[in-house]
Amino acid sequence: MRLPRRVPWANIGELDQLCAWIYDDEHDLEAKVHAVNRDRSQPPSSSYLALRHAYATALIRLVNGLVDPLQLGTYARSISSIAAQLGLPAWLVELRHAATHEDLPSVHVLRDAAREALTWLLHNYFLPTLNPAAPPPASAPRAPLRPLAPLLKRYKALQKAAARDVSLAPQLAPEITRVLRDAERWVADARLAAPGAGWDDGDAADTRERWALDRLCDELLARGALVPVSKKKRAPARGVLVPAPALLSLWTPLLTQLRALHTGLPAALVARITTHLLAPATPADATAEHIAVGDAAVGRDVSYDRCVAAWASWLVNMWGTDTGADAADEDGDAADLRRADVVVGLATALGPTSDASSDEFKVAHDLLKALCKDHPPLQRASALVTGLPAASVHDAWQDNDIARMRERLAALRALATPSPSLDAPHASAGSPTSSVGVMTALPRGWRRVSEHDGWRPSPIGVFIPCATSA
Repeated sequence: MRLPRRVPWANIGELDQLCAWIYDDEHDLEAKVHAVNRDRSQPPSSSYLALRHAYATALIRLVNGLVDPLQLGTYARSISSIAAQLGLPAWLVELRHAATHEDLPSVHVLRDAAREALTWLLHNYFLPTLNPAAPPPASAPRAPLRPLAPLLKRYKALQKAAARDVSLAPQLAPEITRVLRDAERWVADARLAAPGAGWDDGDAADTRERWALDRLCDELLARGALVPVSKKKRAPARGVLVPAPALLSLWTPLLTQLRALHTGLPAALVARITTHLLAPATPADATAEHIAVGDAAVGRDVSYDRCVAAWASWLVNMWGTDTGADAADEDGDAADLRRADVVVGLATALGPTSDASSDEFKVAHDLLKALCKDHPPLQRASALVTGLPAASVHDAWQDNDIARMRERLAALRALATPSPSLDAPHASAGSPTSSVGVMTALPRGWRRVSEHDGWRPSPIGVFIPCATSA
């Protein structure tokens, strides 16, 4: 639940009145005095120096109040970079720095800055707050989001150098730390670059976080990052769907650092990977330098698919949870990545309603099997969906359909119970286990009818009365 936000007005009417006092008539000094006195606890001073201090304090509080709530990461970001993404005039930031650390600016400069600040507040705070449905007015362009690929390339080069020569690890550690810090700052910049992002977190904080994590996932899943450029280095570990040890040692520190600050990253990464694996392939060039995750206009690159599927399996095993939706992870935060959710999504997409052939989605099937391994309930659930033949209204009931259903029923029950011994109860001919192979004992008072009782096989939903003796 999001905590309430403290505001200086008791209701929207007070804010509307304050806005009218400030902006309705530029020459109405009495109204502006009312606006100033609305939030003043001490009488004003007529001193020239006190006036400069008052202007400077207001500007410092304005810039700090806009920037400080957006310092969300572990590492502090520069005030100028945050202000640029907010569209705040750069000279107000410079004036704030001068008033704080250098000589106090003149009253003329401070007055010009106050007018500029009032204009910015009108278009970016008062009007959007008083009329949220109105389209946002045109404002100063925000700084574009810088690319992350060069930073990831630098991180990879440093990690490889440290792995090749262990003696260089202490020397390279500070540089690796700086790269990790820059990566976190990139995510913070991406939050501000999200569509509709403003100076106040408000209710859109989660939306901006998801947008930033999606951009981060796109960068991580591009060739050259989590997926090596060389196809030979993409092969998962032998016998299991897990990234190669070299890839794990290379990228685990970065993923661990980002996940500690953004707990939704593993779930976002797995979602982007499954979206890509379930996207139909087209006859496009599969050797392109970059495959956009979830883009159906690219060809199927099996080595790429197996590599990202291995990362998805590792992420679920590393940071996912096998329990309910209300479970918390080891840090006490609500778990965003649940194995059952991923399995249900894959099984539903790969089920009998899917038009794709099994060969096209073989890697997705392999990922589903890897996630269900050692989890019998998930194995049974996925088998119920993926094991059914595609339904067709033109198919007629066949004599061997009941036999096929019995085989599938026996296979599903075999996953839940061990095979009974030869001398176990209910194992004799005509017993509940004789026709389906493996089955648990029936509750007291129940028995399974057979053809000797007059039962005949029939489609589900069709009633055929049993023959009764006279």
